[in-house]
Parts: sequence; structure tokens; C-alpha cells
Amino acid sequence: MHDAHRALVLQGGGALGAYQAGVYAAASETQRPPDWIAGVSIGAINAALIAGNPPEKRTDRLREFWELVSSGPAQRLPPWLASREMLNQWSATMAALVGVPGFFEPRRTPALLLGAAAPLTSVYDTSPLKSTLERLVDFDRINDDGIRVSVGAVNVRTGNSVYFDNRNQRLGPEHIMASGALPPGFPPVTIDGEDYWDGGIVSNTPLQYVLDMHPRTEPLVVLQVDLFSARGLMPASLSEVMERQKDITYSSRTRLNTDVMAANMNLQQAIADLIARLPAAMRKDPGVAQVQAMLTHQPIDVYHLIYRDKPYELESKDYEFSRAAVEEHWEAGMRDMRRTLAHPELLLGTPAMNGVTTYDLCEEGGPPKVKHPMLDPTATVSAARRGSRA
Repeated sequence: MHDAHRALVLQGGGALGAYQAGVYAAASETQRPPDWIAGVSIGAINAALIAGNPPEKRTDRLREFWELVSSGPAQRLPPWLASREMLNQWSATMAALVGVPGFFEPRRTPALLLGAAAPLTSVYDTSPLKSTLERLVDFDRINDDGIRVSVGAVNVRTGNSVYFDNRNQRLGPEHIMASGALPPGFPPVTIDGEDYWDGGIVSNTPLQYVLDMHPRTEPLVVLQVDLFSARGLMPASLSEVMERQKDITYSSRTRLNTDVMAANMNLQQAIADLIARLPAAMRKDPGVAQVQAMLTHQPIDVYHLIYRDKPYELESKDYEFSRAAVEEHWEAGMRDMRRTLAHPELLLGTPAMNGVTTYDLCEEGGPPKVKHPMLDPTATVSAARRGSRA
């Protein structure tokens, strides 16, 4: 699998996206760049910052963006001024009131006094994000440099999920902004006469698109970086209830969906393997051969990394852009990625098995867990090294 195509899959999550930037920064220290980046919402912005710059500048551009959006006065208050929870809440409150530098700003119109009856489609104006993307991202590089980029959005009129893919069209700032146009905060983005909202409304994780679009005849390694954990503790306050609800909503049931997709593809592979055991005369039948080809998958490894370290976080964590929080998210991403790369058993080249193998990385700080149809689904990597591939 060392020569397999590599895909980086980035979930939406607003301010939590600094975690993805840290993951990429750590991975880029030792790993070759991805061949394909798929993102939704803030994941789409991080994807553009990575693919839209030369390899030696990608981490710097990510850092520049995350320092910009955490540069407001309310986001850099000294830690001695109040408790960390109060500082985080103040940062989130001011983001809601005055916006985030380089990202969005409130609409200054008396129409907002009408509340829900206001003849507007958003509370905020995202033109600052357009300027930021045009300054930090080389869209000619995105479209011509070779890295595949796919960003998810939702068609407002049809309600269907749509992916803008540089294999099918030239991408610009409008496609990235459409992927992150979360209503009612942000306005829809019009592209070719159609209006689009944030892709996370339908699915906050683009793994399904990557697995559907990747050729079955080529091996694939996926690093899936998610920002909301579907698992959590029973909340004990209204604030914790809202945070827990947000986790469940935007996790897109990541663990379940990943397992279901893997199980479906592995079932297809099992049927293809059974066909291979048929007598030669039956296998030569054109219909049988066609079915076998359609069901056969080259090896796919999905490394699933979920942000779980949540110090001082409130229900506003996805729009809380304080410098302290951004730096913590970035450092958590670097730590988790380095911890993953520190497991040599994940990097051993062993005979590849067709179908999907999933690796649950940094599960509650323990060793990675691996699931493969030929292995005990509860086995850890250390107990199933023969199935590990990097």
C-alpha cells in the first residue's frame, strides 16, 4: 500500500478545524502529500489552503489563516483576566456580535430588527472570507497542479448533496464558500444559476463520496479527520446538553457510517471471492465475469482520527475562535497524528487484502483498533498485525 493513492478527508466543524491543520502539519513532516483532498465546510477551506499552495508553504498558509481568524481583540485577552470558560464564552459572544477577522462580519441593516421576518437570507456577510481565500490560495494551482480536490455543498432548491470536484470543473473561491455557507448565519452562494448551502446540512463527512468515486481497480489509503465525536457523556447542564446535541448532529454518525460503508464494500468483495471459486466454465460466462469485476475492490485502508480532546469547550466551540482555543486544537491535532505515526505496526508493509480495513486511531488514548473482514472486529492492531498496512 506504500504506492497507493492517498486521500485526506476533512469534516466540517468551524473553529475546531484548527485540529485538522495540526494533523496535516504533523503528517507532512514524514508522509508524502495526499493525492486527493475532500472536505466539507471548514474542511473545504483547509483543503483549499493545502492544495492551493506548494508543499513547502502549506503549513505556513494554514498557520496564517488560523492566526488571522483568531486575531480579534476579544480573541486574545490575557489568561489572568478571567477563568478560561468565561474567556471562551466572551470570545464566542463577540464573534457573534462583531464577526471574525478575515472570515465574516454582521450585516449592518435595520432589516435585522424584524427578526425571523427580515427579508434576508443570512445574518452575516462572508465577503471577508472571499478576500482571504483569494490572498492565501492559488486557485490555478488547485486546478492545474494534480491534487484532486472535492468539496461538498447542498443545493438549496433540491436539497441534494453536490460535490464540486476539480476533476470535473475549475474550482474558485465561490465553490469553497458554498461548502461553508451554513444557514442562517451565512448566505447561500450562487454558482451557475443555482444556490448552495453548507454540505454539512446533509452529510458532514465526505468519505462516502471518496469511496464512491475512487476506481475499484486501484488501492487507496484514506486519512479521515473528524471534528465531532458521536460518543460522549450524559450532559448535566443546559450548556452541556447543547454541546452534546451539536456533537451528535454534526458527527454524521461517523463511526456507524464508516462501519456500514466498510461492511457493504467487504460484503461485495466476499461475493467476488466466492465467484472466484466457481468452476472455470461458469466464471467465463460474460455475465458472471462482469458481476465479479463490479464487486471486486482493491485494498482500501481508512485511518479514522476523531478530535476528542475538549478542554474548556462550550456549546459555542464551533464559532469560538480565541487564539488560545485555536492553538490548543492545532496542538491536539499534531499530538494525535504524531502518536499515530509512532505505532510502527501501522507502517509495516504486509500482503494487502482486498476490501476495506478501518483503523480507529487514538481511541480514548489507547492503541489503534483495526477492523477487517478476516479479523476479529474488536481486535487491536497489536493483536492483528498480520492485517496491518500503511
